[in-house]
Amino acid sequence: MIYPSIDQLINKVDSKYTLVIAAAKRARMLNEDAPRLVETKSTKDVSVALEEIATDKISYERLATNLK
Repeated sequence: MIYPSIDQLINKVDSKYTLVIAAAKRARMLNEDAPRLVETKSTKDVSVALEEIATDKISYERLATNLK
């Protein structure tokens, strides 16, 4: 089973696209040796990033709206 579940994660952001972007940016930070914000057994940066989002350790701010 995947942890955290997509149902839990989608409640933390406004869209699946935002979730992917936030997780990818955080995973890149972890790959560059940023400290982990959660204790986890996972060794993969994307999994750690998703767990951080699920536990509200990572947030996002939308900078632009109504782009055309």
